[in-house]
Amino acid sequence: MTAQIPQDIAELSYEQAREELINVVNQLETGGAPLEASLALWERGEALAAHCENWLAGVSQRLDDARAKHEGEQD
Repeated sequence: MTAQIPQDIAELSYEQAREELINVVNQLETGGAPLEASLALWERGEALAAHCENWLAGVSQRLDDARAKHEGEQD
């Protein structure tokens, strides 16, 4: 992901970011917030989603590396 992730989000664990993202989505779905606040929530949600995607991509890479190492040891 090429978007810059704010430092406070980058420091969150996957679980923390996912939980906050769920809260952001719930707030947006309920509506009632002024346009500017909704836009700020949307932007934060995008950054949280990117952070979660980065975490998952990293985990996927680690699994791929472990599988390749294991297969290499068996050859």
